[in-house]
Amino acid sequence: MPLAKESISHEVGPAQYQAFGGACQVSVTEENGGGASARGSHSLASLAYNAVSDMIRHRKLGGGHVIVEARLAETLGVSRTPLREALQRLEGEGLVHKGDGRNYVVRHVDIGEYIQSLKLRLLIEPEAAVQAMGSIPSRKLIEVRHEIDDLMGTTSYHTDAHWFSDDHLHGLIIDHCGNDVMAQVLRNLRATTRLFEIGRLKDRLTPDSTEHLMIIDALQRQEADDVRRTVANHIASLIDFARKHLNMTD
Repeated sequence: MPLAKESISHEVGPAQYQAFGGACQVSVTEENGGGASARGSHSLASLAYNAVSDMIRHRKLGGGHVIVEARLAETLGVSRTPLREALQRLEGEGLVHKGDGRNYVVRHVDIGEYIQSLKLRLLIEPEAAVQAMGSIPSRKLIEVRHEIDDLMGTTSYHTDAHWFSDDHLHGLIIDHCGNDVMAQVLRNLRATTRLFEIGRLKDRLTPDSTEHLMIIDALQRQEADDVRRTVANHIASLIDFARKHLNMTD
């Protein structure tokens, strides 16, 4: 379900521009002297990365959108050099790719690739969680539990908080599984599933939170079978949700 490919200058809201622009001004003042200049350039690239990532996450840059560097750089208030560094980083993460011309394009993920990616996660991530079971610091699991409690207790829905909590738990599994190849595969798969533009994300808050708490319980008990089962059930739930939401029979 790709969004309409509108001009980027029409897609960036004032709040985003002001927040990014203010940060840029701070970074630019650091660019006096050799070391400060390098730090300022790195800071601008990081700011550009965060801004573009946020725009992709919030579908302000939808799948298939052609990124015109000059226009985007002007909108964000930076030069093309830090923006290009940011886009190269996003390319390495699988969020954008080079199109037929010289421009980057936001990667488009259709329902088929989304489901296939979830099915591969279903095969790999439960085992990764078992491998990570004894290595994840207890305080980190407690942090995620508190985040989930806050999410479920709030009266209004916040997409960013939902994404952050999801990234936190799955990131702990990936970062502590002890297998660099498996970790990279899972990072790539999560990038793919995140890019799929599915609506009604709010409807996933309760099942996601409940399933995440079950995973945390199993990880804290260090019960391998329960860890494997709860992670598998969570990913299977995502597949079922997508099929039901899109009226898929297979």
